[in-house]
Amino acid sequence: MVVKGRTTIIKTIMVETDLNTKTNIESEYRNFILRDKHPCIMANAMFKLNNYHLKIFDDMTSDAVVHPILNAIETYLEHYDFESNDFESLILCFKENHFNSELDFENALWNLLQKLHDADDSEWDSEVSNDAEDPNFSFSLKGNAFYIVGMHPNSSRLARRAPYCTVVLNLHWQFERLREMGTYQTIKKRIRRRDKKLQGSINPVLRDFGTDSESKQYSGRAVEKHWKCPFHAKTEHL
Repeated sequence: MVVKGRTTIIKTIMVETDLNTKTNIESEYRNFILRDKHPCIMANAMFKLNNYHLKIFDDMTSDAVVHPILNAIETYLEHYDFESNDFESLILCFKENHFNSELDFENALWNLLQKLHDADDSEWDSEVSNDAEDPNFSFSLKGNAFYIVGMHPNSSRLARRAPYCTVVLNLHWQFERLREMGTYQTIKKRIRRRDKKLQGSINPVLRDFGTDSESKQYSGRAVEKHWKCPFHAKTEHL
């Protein structure tokens, strides 16, 4: 069960992780975000308040993780407090994966997202497009749109260089709530200033929602100008 304000870690698929390993993995993530002063101030706030949910799996390329991940997303949504302004992220850690290049990770990420979509029994979130080339695209799982953040140790972006291969699911609703609160632009500018201070530049693929497809941002790689997203929505969702 996911409990607001606390971190719930489930066992990995097929091989149960001992408590010490779970604790060590969580500590590495906390150091990555808090000790190393990650540029995303939203991530800093979530970790300081323990408003994150860390799920640990073995291999993101395995079919065995698909349904457990969907179940984790469903539980996360069932317990999410949509009346609160304290935002929460769902973090999927894949502790056994090691990719030699950003492209290898990107391919694995989109293969996983395609599998999750194919197995998802919910309709696409009607607030966003399911066309990965559309500027209004956002990835939908269990009927809710998510902004996906792919992270891994070999990322060229320091802010994406997590200790493990990682997929972070941030509800698209959170960004809309920030806009309603009138704080979205301020937070965005602070994050980009911090990212530039960390690496000397902001990620060149970053764009505001509605100006270009956010699919280009998911893996963290600076995709080519004519890059085409490999994702295809199911026919019944078109």
